[in-house]
Amino acid sequence: MTKAKAAEAPTPAELRTRIREAGLRCTDARVLVLEHLAGASRPLTHAEVAEAVAARGFDRATIYRNLIELAEAGLVSRVELGDHVWRFELLPPGHFSTDHPHFVCVNCGEISCLPRVTVDIKPSPGSKQSGIRQVTEILLKGRCGQCA
Repeated sequence: MTKAKAAEAPTPAELRTRIREAGLRCTDARVLVLEHLAGASRPLTHAEVAEAVAARGFDRATIYRNLIELAEAGLVSRVELGDHVWRFELLPPGHFSTDHPHFVCVNCGEISCLPRVTVDIKPSPGSKQSGIRQVTEILLKGRCGQCA
């Protein structure tokens, strides 16, 4: 976890408010899941979240159910980064999808959020208008600094 990420992390009280405003009951499991996602520097799998909070007494099924409900309520995004595994990340207040691209290293599998990267997709000069109406997710693949 980066220092910047920790400084921006919402408080448990803020998370409880967001849960209630989304129309969900504010349970300990939901707050715990959101707290864990808020401290992450990348999207996490269900297994990663379940393992991290297992000591608090919540089973894998409870964590999965809460991740799905939080995603359906618009508090968490659910992304698939090309390996058929859903990953979850906390959305900022007022956002309904991730607004940043993700990077996956093709050597080590490390996943990174790229919040300070802008990707602009336009048709080439002279080409016909693209059939793309809206881009909802961008995934970049390559080699990370450790594997380069």
